[in-house]
Amino acid sequence: MLNPLVLPMRFCPTTLTTARIGVLKTTLVVLLCAASGQRASGQQTVKLTLEEVLRLANQNNLDLAAARAKRAAALAGIAIAKERPNPTVSVGASRDLPHENVLLDQPFELGLKRAKRIEVARGESALNVIEIDILARQIRHKTRDAFYRVLLSRAQSDQAADALKLAQRLQQIAHDRFAVGDVAQLEVLQADLEVARADVDYKVLLQEQRTARSELATLLNQPEASLPELEGTIADLPPALEQNALVEKAHSSSPEIQRTTQERTIEASRLSLLKWQRVPNLDIQAGVDLNSPPDFQVGGRGQVGITLPIFSRNQGEIAQSNANLKVLDLSLQAARRNVEGAVEAAYLDVAAKRTQVELYRDNLVPATLKLEAMAEESYQAGKSNVLNVIDAQRRTSDIKRAYLDSLFNFHSAFASLEEIVGEPLGP
Repeated sequence: MLNPLVLPMRFCPTTLTTARIGVLKTTLVVLLCAASGQRASGQQTVKLTLEEVLRLANQNNLDLAAARAKRAAALAGIAIAKERPNPTVSVGASRDLPHENVLLDQPFELGLKRAKRIEVARGESALNVIEIDILARQIRHKTRDAFYRVLLSRAQSDQAADALKLAQRLQQIAHDRFAVGDVAQLEVLQADLEVARADVDYKVLLQEQRTARSELATLLNQPEASLPELEGTIADLPPALEQNALVEKAHSSSPEIQRTTQERTIEASRLSLLKWQRVPNLDIQAGVDLNSPPDFQVGGRGQVGITLPIFSRNQGEIAQSNANLKVLDLSLQAARRNVEGAVEAAYLDVAAKRTQVELYRDNLVPATLKLEAMAEESYQAGKSNVLNVIDAQRRTSDIKRAYLDSLFNFHSAFASLEEIVGEPLGP
């Protein structure tokens, strides 16, 4: 195989001009860059964005798959509602005349009973779709929480790694100062203990990161080992939203309002069916009498039957359905008001948590980092003891941890707001 950096002699005769040699060199450089680019792209790991994770959860989650499988039962209910009454054939034999008879009995549904029955079944099928959508929104909420919990655990692990490096640096400073007699051995032991504590915290957080990944992988229906790395950081915040626009979206997309509205539609269809069921069915019978000597051998017969709606006319069922409609009307009004209040509360909660994040990010974290650096410089200069530095480092770790917790709380509140509204508010 030819070395790409060395041209064979037969391609480099002494008669080549300087221009041709330049062209060959340029071609080699381009080929080498392309090859290195292909190797680099082959080594790049695939990362999942939040949008891709939500899409995978919607496609692969087992709870959603089970709920969607029930859709077939709802569709079968429509087919059942479309069925018509079957005819009945009776064959009889007797010692009396006529000796034999054959009778066909066919009931007929009068009015719109069958159409109203189909209407109720279709309403129940639509309610099943709404229930699936509600579950999908709940899975989306859980998946968004799990996604940001992985990012939180990853950020906490990175923070613990930084804290461990700071503790090790402080440990080295303490050992150096002890070597020249500036500090007592007690400070060295304290620095060593702080390194051990930081190392334990780091290892525990690594395990918590695997736990968070496992929870997300369960929602995506795949093993934790096959779950790719996630793209993004927990510090990525969605843009601010307008409260009035959210309330308008919630009125048209809120799961609670959609379900109550559909339940009322079904009850109205059921009331109409009950009223049409008061129309009696027509029962037509036709047949022949056989073997009745000496009068006849074959003789036709027929009769018509109808139920007289005298005592039972669905009075109780109709009254009950009317009462249910009044309850559902009030429930719908309450649902609309509750959704408005829930959207307002969730919106204010998101705004408060965004403010908390900004305070930590812009004020508290920079101030504690500055104090930590000043404490380390003071100890290195011999102006303070090691406990002051350890205290400053722990305070910085606590503030950073609180900052990360505030970020996760914001994303969790945002996911709750999205579920209440009933529409995706971001990727």
